[in-house]
Amino acid sequence: MKELNISKEQIEIIRNFQKDEVTASRLYAFIAKGMKDEKNKEIMLKMSYEEKAHSLIWKQYTKEDIKPNRFKVMFYKLVTILLGYTFVIKLLEKDEYNGISSMEEVRANFPEIEQIIAQEKVHEKDLIDMLDEERLNYTGAMVLGLNDALVELTGAIAGLTFVLMNTRLIAMSGVITGVAATLSMAASNYLAERAEGNKNALKASVYTGIAYLIMVVFLTMPYLIAPCEMYMVALVSMILIVVCLIYMFSFYIATVKSEKVMPRFLEMAGISLSVAVISFLIGLLAKFCFGIEV
Repeated sequence: MKELNISKEQIEIIRNFQKDEVTASRLYAFIAKGMKDEKNKEIMLKMSYEEKAHSLIWKQYTKEDIKPNRFKVMFYKLVTILLGYTFVIKLLEKDEYNGISSMEEVRANFPEIEQIIAQEKVHEKDLIDMLDEERLNYTGAMVLGLNDALVELTGAIAGLTFVLMNTRLIAMSGVITGVAATLSMAASNYLAERAEGNKNALKASVYTGIAYLIMVVFLTMPYLIAPCEMYMVALVSMILIVVCLIYMFSFYIATVKSEKVMPRFLEMAGISLSVAVISFLIGLLAKFCFGIEV
C-alpha cells in the first residue's frame, strides 16, 4: 500500500468507517442466522464477509482492531426479533446509502474506496431484491386492526370520559368494549378473507385481532394508572399515546414499503383525533341532555 500523508481528521473519519463496517458485518451475520430462505441467507453471509473485508482495508490506515458498536448491534437485534428482518434491512439500507455518500466525499484521498463503493451499491440492490418476509404479507390485516382500534376505541373512550368521569369505570368500559371489538373484528376479517378464497384467512384474522388487542392495552392503560378523579389527565395521556403509536406504525409501514412517513402519519392522526374530538363532544352533549350522573 502506498504511503499517504493522512491528517488526524481523516484518520478519525476512517475509524468511523471501520467501526460501521465491523458493526454491519456483525448485524448481517445475525440476520442470516434467522433466515429460512437459503438464497437470502447466502446473500447476507456474503455481505457480512465483504463488510468484514472492508473493515480490514480501513485497518491498514488506522492500525487498530476496532470493535463494533455494541449498542447499535443490540438495538438492531432486538428490533429484528420484534419487528422482523425486513424492517431492519431497510434501516441498514439507509445506512448503506449514507455510508456511500460519506465515502464519496473523501474518495480522492484513498484509492481503495472505489472498490468499497462499488460493493456497497451492490449490497443496496441485493437488500431490496431479497425482501420476502411472511409477516409483511399480513400488513393489510395489521393495518385493519390498528386503524379500526385507533378510530373506534379512541372515540369510544373519549366519549365515555366526560360521561363517566371516573378512570376505573372508563377503563372497565374500554376493556370490555375493546375485547368484544377484537373478537368481532378478527371474526369479520376471517369471514371476509375466506369469502375471497384466502387459504391463510385464519392467520390474517389472528394478525388483525392481535393488532387490535395491543391497541386496547395501550389506550386503556392511562385510565388504569391515573387516580379515579384524574380522568382529564388520563384522556390527554391517551391522546399522546395515540399520536405516538400512529407515528411509530406509520414509520414502520413507510420504511418497509419505501414510502414517506408524514403523509401516512398525518392521514391516520387526522382521522383518529377527529373521531376522538367528535365522540368527546357527543359524550359532553349526552351528559347535559340526559342529565346523566355517575
